[in-house]
Amino acid sequence: MPSRSRGIHGPDSPRTRRVLRRATPPGVALRGRLSTSSRRNLKVIHVDMDAFYASVEQRDRPELRGRPVVVGGDPRSRGVVATASYEARRFGIHSAMPCREAYRRCPEAVFVPPRMAQYVAVGRQIRAIFHEITDLVEPLSLDEAYLDVTDNHLGEPLARTLAVHIKARIKAELDLTASAGVGPSKFIAKIASDLRKPDGLVVIPPERVEEFVATLRVEKFWSVGPATAKRLHAVGIRTGADLRARSAEELRALLGKHGAFLHGLACGKDERRVTPWREPKSKGSERTFAEDVRELRVLLESLDEQAERVLRSLDKLERTARTVTVKVRYDDFTTITRSRTLATGVGDARTLHETAADLLLHATEAATRPVRLIGVSVSGFVHDDGPTQLPLPGV
Repeated sequence: MPSRSRGIHGPDSPRTRRVLRRATPPGVALRGRLSTSSRRNLKVIHVDMDAFYASVEQRDRPELRGRPVVVGGDPRSRGVVATASYEARRFGIHSAMPCREAYRRCPEAVFVPPRMAQYVAVGRQIRAIFHEITDLVEPLSLDEAYLDVTDNHLGEPLARTLAVHIKARIKAELDLTASAGVGPSKFIAKIASDLRKPDGLVVIPPERVEEFVATLRVEKFWSVGPATAKRLHAVGIRTGADLRARSAEELRALLGKHGAFLHGLACGKDERRVTPWREPKSKGSERTFAEDVRELRVLLESLDEQAERVLRSLDKLERTARTVTVKVRYDDFTTITRSRTLATGVGDARTLHETAADLLLHATEAATRPVRLIGVSVSGFVHDDGPTQLPLPGV
């Protein structure tokens, strides 16, 4: 039997039971704990916060509510949009868009710099709610995760009831909204969560999977990007039904192993399980140039690009890092690394960019020798309250 949480808002606390009762649809009975349950019918919930960073800013600054908000910094900078509120999205603003372009589309938008420490703190509160439901939580980033609720701490057999409960708790305790998808696999649950944003809930039961998948555009399938979609379109494959109509062998010949995997998804087969995740000990990004680079300006621009990628990885890890490492490979294939450990964790673009640039300029020969590869990595991850001992259980 699962152990009871003894926190003030644990799954058996009076408040949790009251919230769950209020959140339960009419005609659905609340059940007690189950000692065991069959895993033959997997029940997966995918929870995705709505415009997370922007929603936190609007929550913490009431004057921003109802206004277009862009998290990403000064529109005069070279930065990109991290998140746009739904009001800003009406102007076509989206994540990864240059802030200058976002400003051009909506000059009245409020541009705010990211507050990663706050987002990480709220992310942990959300994760704590998840773990009161199940230990099988697979985070994808600060603002989304898979939950396997086949066996859960509340002993509730209906995944829909649990999804409603999770959404209600996030709203009641954090004043934020989340969208949720419920299905018999990760693939189905993730797609379902995106169908009625914001604050949506879509349930796809096992008996509806075949019909549901048949209508999906191939672009909705896992890991199908523009290039893969173009190849599929070229042979007349545009929907899940089209994928299912072809043989696994035909799709494998077209796309390799990924083709066979897509065929399985189109047939409603997704054997991937929700896996509690452990963080790596470092994160990095590097670039190999098509031709050796001699211009310091080009190297510094590339270094900034790699640093941005590393920061996005840190975002997903919910961590900062104390050690910054720059990697340089010269034209003769000699490779060096230079590191610096800071007193506090790197959690913002400026600190990482300046540290990496200083290492490149003063600890390497990049200014005088042709460079074939350049990279940035970080290590020595820290929580807000101090160093982290790795590996860690999911938080």
